[in-house]
Amino acid sequence: MNYFKTAVLLAVLTALLVFFGNLMGGRQGAVIALVIAGVMNFVSYWFSDKIVLAMYGAKEVTEAEAPGLYNIVRDLTMKANMPMPKVYMMEQETPNAFATGRNPDHAAVAVTSGIMKLLNREELTGVLGHELAHVRNRDILIATVAATIAGAISYLSHMAYFASIFGGRESEREGTNPIALVVMMIVAPLAAMIVQMAISRSREYGADAGGAGIAGNPIYLANALRKLDFYNKRIPMDVPNQATAHMFIVSPLSGGGLVKLFSTHPPIEERIKRLEAMIGHH
Repeated sequence: MNYFKTAVLLAVLTALLVFFGNLMGGRQGAVIALVIAGVMNFVSYWFSDKIVLAMYGAKEVTEAEAPGLYNIVRDLTMKANMPMPKVYMMEQETPNAFATGRNPDHAAVAVTSGIMKLLNREELTGVLGHELAHVRNRDILIATVAATIAGAISYLSHMAYFASIFGGRESEREGTNPIALVVMMIVAPLAAMIVQMAISRSREYGADAGGAGIAGNPIYLANALRKLDFYNKRIPMDVPNQATAHMFIVSPLSGGGLVKLFSTHPPIEERIKRLEAMIGHH
């Protein structure tokens, strides 16, 4: 059911892209939007892991350099019958982690130096189990596709913005509806964001459950999430691109009100509640 929901949401996102592309420039606009999305998806599929790792200054570590971390990842991958991913470290005090890569054979897990200092072995096992569940479920690819389609819709909204500024009376003579331009500028990126967040939240719950299974005990991750939530609010992370925030185990973007409403992650309290409800089933 979880995967069916994700597939439906991706279909909705693609439909939005076609609809707003058509609104912006007729059939040609829709085709251009699809081509943009196609190119972006292709690039993201092959290179997103390298781009994101470089963006956060992540350095690959060997077993000799980080034996504790490396051994946990190796033990978990053997338990889950998965290929061993590359292991990376980011020099960031904020405790966090993410996984990337287009499939289990080309995957990487990255943790901050802060998370290594904060969590004990069991809690770190819970976090890494969560990240490996993302890899096994190919959530990284799903999220990348969603993000790039949403990005294409956002690109169309920028086109509408510039058309409204520079098009002026010419666009009116050509029959471009000014109301359609306003819809493109405001509604399109908002609608894309809402759907993208719904996809991200559904995959996050799935990775929590799957990760608890890999780690062997849901309380490991529940305890880790409590600490991570607390310290991410106290030590804000340097996020070079907010579009990558969905990749982390807890959102590196803090704030309340509308920021909380549009979070890419489910509420920590709800995630912990679901994990605690699993105790006794593993």
